[in-house]
Amino acid sequence: MGCVPMRRIAGGALAWLLTLQFFVVETVVQLRAGLPYSRSADVVSALGDVTWPGHALMNASFVVQAGLIGGGAVALLPALRGRAARPAVALLGAAALGVLLVGVFPRLTSPALHTAGAVLYLVAGAAGLIALAYAVRPWSEALGTTLALLGLLGAAATVFYGAGVVELLGAGGTERVAAYVVPIGLALTGPVLWRLTGTRAEPATGGPTRRQLRAAERERERAARARREAERDDALQALARRGEAGPQDDLHDDPADDLDPDDPWAGPRRR
Repeated sequence: MGCVPMRRIAGGALAWLLTLQFFVVETVVQLRAGLPYSRSADVVSALGDVTWPGHALMNASFVVQAGLIGGGAVALLPALRGRAARPAVALLGAAALGVLLVGVFPRLTSPALHTAGAVLYLVAGAAGLIALAYAVRPWSEALGTTLALLGLLGAAATVFYGAGVVELLGAGGTERVAAYVVPIGLALTGPVLWRLTGTRAEPATGGPTRRQLRAAERERERAARARREAERDDALQALARRGEAGPQDDLHDDPADDLDPDDPWAGPRRR
């Protein structure tokens, strides 16, 4: 792996940490209005309706959130590992697009685009957290497990909210569970990745990867093949040397030359 650009990682970590601004702005807009509002019964988008005091601030927070999610994902891509790295960035980018649509097109003025953006954010956000879990597991098993659980929680809440199963937490509460897991997961991931990439040049995988094992096996096979070829060449060269020396030795060592032609029963002649 190449060197991780630490300034870029620090910027991405800061962007994801700042996604917590959503909770601050949501609370400020809710409290400053002085109107009845229930986080269990009322959905988040109600704070962005044109009829709600402070709706412009809430919608601006949605737009800012889109930039923080998408920008942080692109910046942190070099720190992610495995095949899930790029899918995680793509899914989080889709979630960023969804929350951008939510902020640009309020619920009462552009209901179709607003709903499409909300669905895109919830679905892609939950899937993005699950993909991100696999992309950070080489750095931290605990972080990967936490993100996977948050992603599954968000996916379940999204299904319940879409199916209208909201009796337990209410419409607003169920929607918040589905929506809140994304900034919580990203705000946790950014600083942890920044710290881990700053202290370790490469993630601690706990052993060689499958690709490294295959490469080592191929290297062993090449070494064994080279050794067999060298042994074969040595044997051929030795055989060739014996073949060259054999006829000359026969001229001097042929026992028939020492026999007495007049007495075939006699032994070799003495010289």
